[in-house]
Amino acid sequence: MKHIVAALVENRPGVLNRVASLFRRRGFNIDSLAVGTTEEAGVSRMTIVVEGDPSISLQVERQLDKLIDVITVENLTDVDAVVRELALIKIAARPDQRREILDLVDIFRAQVVDVSPSSLVIQLTAAEETLDALLENLRPYGVREMVRTGRIALARGARTTAVHEHESAELQRFHSESGRRPEGDLPYVSE
Repeated sequence: MKHIVAALVENRPGVLNRVASLFRRRGFNIDSLAVGTTEEAGVSRMTIVVEGDPSISLQVERQLDKLIDVITVENLTDVDAVVRELALIKIAARPDQRREILDLVDIFRAQVVDVSPSSLVIQLTAAEETLDALLENLRPYGVREMVRTGRIALARGARTTAVHEHESAELQRFHSESGRRPEGDLPYVSE
């Protein structure tokens, strides 16, 4: 089973390395990892997908929570969430096949983002299963190249992992240890 864990982290050099090292040391295999900025300056969101039994996601949460640069961790596996992935797929496309390929693109609500005399680049943002289905239907035409971002996820409704929703005594402790102020500013250090 695949487990989705979201972590808000300090946006500083070395944080990704520390997270990757934690996974290496513990022997966890990362199925996908997506990192991006959030609505708050100085904070990034990591969406980590790991495969295994339920104890794996619990261990990942606990280990991530121990890292100084991690602000908050949430397991989104069993939460009602919007989960998406982006794929770019380059397909070999002879002129006599293009209409068929474009019909497939329309069925999956994908987009053609580049056209050349011998190929098409198709973009699709969707759930993993939808991406897999499009890919399976495109294979007979010849997949020349493909890249997928890995999953990203947000809980539906009012539930959130946003920093401003978790400003508690625990986070205040974190901020004093890391030097990060709740409003996202790093303290001034004279040289």
